[in-house]
Amino acid sequence: MSEYDFDVLYLGSGHGAFDGAGPLAASGKKVGVIESDMIGGTCPNYGCNAKITLDTPVVLQRMAERMQGIVSGSITINWSELVAHKQAVIKPLPTNIGSNLKQTGVTIIHGHGKFIDPHSITVAGKTYTAENIVIATGRRPHHLDIPGTELAHDSRAFMDLKTLPKRIGILGSGYISMEFATIANAAGAEVSVFMHADKALREFHQPFVKAVMADMTKRGVKFIPSADVQALKQTAQGIAIQYGDHQEQQVDWVLDATGRIPNDDQIGLEAAGVTFSQRGIPVDDHLRTNVPNIFASGDVLDKPQPKLTPTATFESYYLYQLLSGQTTEPIDYPAIPSTVYTTPRIAKVGVTPEEAADGDYQVVRNHIPDDWYHQTDQETMGDSILIFDRDHHLVGATEFSAQAEDAINTLLPAIVFHFSKQQMWQMAHIFPSESAAAWHKIR
Repeated sequence: MSEYDFDVLYLGSGHGAFDGAGPLAASGKKVGVIESDMIGGTCPNYGCNAKITLDTPVVLQRMAERMQGIVSGSITINWSELVAHKQAVIKPLPTNIGSNLKQTGVTIIHGHGKFIDPHSITVAGKTYTAENIVIATGRRPHHLDIPGTELAHDSRAFMDLKTLPKRIGILGSGYISMEFATIANAAGAEVSVFMHADKALREFHQPFVKAVMADMTKRGVKFIPSADVQALKQTAQGIAIQYGDHQEQQVDWVLDATGRIPNDDQIGLEAAGVTFSQRGIPVDDHLRTNVPNIFASGDVLDKPQPKLTPTATFESYYLYQLLSGQTTEPIDYPAIPSTVYTTPRIAKVGVTPEEAADGDYQVVRNHIPDDWYHQTDQETMGDSILIFDRDHHLVGATEFSAQAEDAINTLLPAIVFHFSKQQMWQMAHIFPSESAAAWHKIR
């Protein structure tokens, strides 16, 4: 009999945990999962799933707008009904994820877990031990350190708003800021984005970002570059955002979208001897921390890979393979795509246009509205950049368009598996479709 309660104990239940914990338990390992909040973590409960539900009517609204003359009438978003719909969609998810874990044999422990030594975690006064422990605690919203910061709200609060404020100020210009600015603007709010610097979405191709920002500006979103927000102040008119050189703007509600920070500072890592910092937990190429039996996965990591759901899912499944004895190889990350869900979208994967400019690559540019398929819904915006190596292997793609995320997803196999031109022709896609339109461009 093992001297430990579990073979593997996960601290956290998000994608960095549950995508691997279930298969690991099904393989015969005794597995436990500790969760202090909702089972499933951020993404299913108040992240990706909730966000895309709020975004769906915006996509419909934009399509109807493009098709005016063929269809008639405008689409108005009923915010309170939309939020209720969002809640109905995501409410079953933690129960469903928990049930799936339990069916594979995973023990779920509710409460805040804290290390007391490298093999032990205490929850509500009870100690649980494990041969191996996986830290998958994710990240939480950053709060700007300024006077009045308590007047600002995070992304979870935005997605739970029962009534949409008339004037919304958003601090930051990353994924969350740009996506929620798009949604709030489409739903009728006056939106002002207070940018930290002079560029938004720095990880994405800037000409595409500027095109999306220009469209948002045309729709009424106000961008304030290098705003240098200094304070928030409650006033009779609402909340004053004080910024720049003694400038001020009144809003009714403030979203702090200045980033996310790792949940590594309140789980007793010092007691376990695990190294960590404000950037997260460093790991080796087997996702092992400096303590041999403690691993980490997901957004809590200090890593160069994008902190996204697909990354966490890949890491979680890798740890399942490693801890079940199916592999001893180091993790080998694939090309990981990323998308910002503005409307139009911006998506990318692999070698970027900026990287290609300094290397031996072939760069192919396409204007999306020139493609007949995208003329069916009268798209007027969009471009793609495809990057090939000297042997015509696709190594990178970036696009902004109404369906950029689907186009980039379609191209992933060609990049991940290094398809030759002949292999590209072996793929027969349903026609007509977005996939067929995207694949045609790389053959």
